[in-house]
Amino acid sequence: MPDVANHPTLTAWAPRMLSVLRIMAGLLFLAHGTQKILGSPPMAGGAPLPDAMTLSWVAGVLELVLGALITLGLLTRPAAFIAAGEMAAAYFIGHAPRNFFPTLNGGDAAILYCFVFLYLSVAGAGPWSLDALRGRRAA
Repeated sequence: MPDVANHPTLTAWAPRMLSVLRIMAGLLFLAHGTQKILGSPPMAGGAPLPDAMTLSWVAGVLELVLGALITLGLLTRPAAFIAAGEMAAAYFIGHAPRNFFPTLNGGDAAILYCFVFLYLSVAGAGPWSLDALRGRRAA
């Protein structure tokens, strides 16, 4: 049986897939920020935008800025670390009090975001990023 886990093509694509994971997670995170701050797409049920300087508004600003940085792969490690912290806080403040189980409290996405961003804060942005481009120029 062939050793699929160490296949050269898969191994060569691993860094690129790190970039794809970062870009998709960043875009989805950015969408949460644009919804809270810019009203696009509209909030579910026509809910109003959060008032400025509320916890939900601050979360939206963080999601907008950090989502853009993560998507572009710019300052990825610190941006992802802060985003992971925001998602941990969102889980414990907004979801955990509702129910112990993440599938019942609606917090499964917050947990997943938290750990994806924690991984990105350690792994970096990957080759398709502004961080990688800046690194090549500096060398």
